[in-house]
Amino acid sequence: MRERKAVSPPFSVVLVNYKTYELTRVCLELLREPARQIGFTVWVIDNNSGDESTAYLRSLDWIRLIERMPPANEAGFLAHGRALDLALDQATTEYLFLLHTDTFVHNPAIFKLMLDQCQKKKVIAVGCLEQIYRGELGIYWRIVSRFLKHYARRARIAFGLKSRQPKPYLERYIKSFCALWNIKVMKEHGWRFEMGDANPSYVMQDRAIEAGYTIGKLAPRRVFKYLDHVESGTVSGSGHNKRQRRIESYNLLLAQYQKKINLSE
Repeated sequence: MRERKAVSPPFSVVLVNYKTYELTRVCLELLREPARQIGFTVWVIDNNSGDESTAYLRSLDWIRLIERMPPANEAGFLAHGRALDLALDQATTEYLFLLHTDTFVHNPAIFKLMLDQCQKKKVIAVGCLEQIYRGELGIYWRIVSRFLKHYARRARIAFGLKSRQPKPYLERYIKSFCALWNIKVMKEHGWRFEMGDANPSYVMQDRAIEAGYTIGKLAPRRVFKYLDHVESGTVSGSGHNKRQRRIESYNLLLAQYQKKINLSE
């Protein structure tokens, strides 16, 4: 009897590293076995970290490492978007999963869930509007509070009072901490992750919708059954914004996963 040849999955995974050694180790250790079992390629773009995280990535023989040399004083969102574009250029799969190094996938079923959604007609991407799960009441309260702030600022401006410009109170764009893109369609249109002065993929999402494509949006309660995300963990882990309250969440969640996968210092 002939042995069946393993079928490679239609997607690969990419994450961008910049001085997030501890986060990157946990993220990749959680991906190692799913990558072996499912057979997907993991691309890691290092944005010239020049620290222990770069040395760690060079020691791994199961990832595709690209070492990028960004120009001096390149804005963080530009560095991230241009790094993703390097993977976009080299990946040969039809789909590309975007993950952050502070995204910890504890159930690889998330890959099939999102792939099934993205393979529907005219769907170019699938993701989540929220970066953390606040609970249903927390999500609604966030919308209400942002709504009130939005119109309070508009009212102050209307009366000639000093105020910041109102921000949209509803999230419009899926976030790149865990998003799946049909890069075959992207390449057909010449679209990139870094397009204009905005977060990676935001401009492209607008272009895709204008062109008649759909952005699939999964509810946070569904997505966070399969993964955890340390919101701004990539910032906290790189030594910035130490006074943020999120640093406590970052340390706690990181310690939990290090223990879970027996990752010693």
